[in-house]
Amino acid sequence: QLQLVESGGGLVQPGGSLRLSCAASGFTMDYYAMGWFRQAPGKEREGVSCISSTGGSTHYADSVKGRFSISRDNPKNTLYLQMNNLKPEDTAVYYCGVFWLQAKCAQGAEYDYWGQGTQVTVSS
Repeated sequence: QLQLVESGGGLVQPGGSLRLSCAASGFTMDYYAMGWFRQAPGKEREGVSCISSTGGSTHYADSVKGRFSISRDNPKNTLYLQMNNLKPEDTAVYYCGVFWLQAKCAQGAEYDYWGQGTQVTVSS
């Protein structure tokens, strides 16, 4: 029953913006930290951002700080990632994930469950 469905990816030019969404089902988001990670072909997975269960704290990778913004709408069971000033190096599949233990967000730990991902391509 657990399901995370990412959407909003696509092809954009450098400097452009995208907003990714993650629809969660099979559990109530209110009690869990969630976030996004990405993976490009031939590269290791990279944590992008995560947010505490109530949105009280957020964490960002240095590579996206100041450009990306994570948010959540718990009543809608939806997580978002606003991506601005996109760069070619942001090209990757972006995955939405959940931590069963909230402390994992601040610790930069691996996600416990994630979705199928959505492709983001930044190119001229």
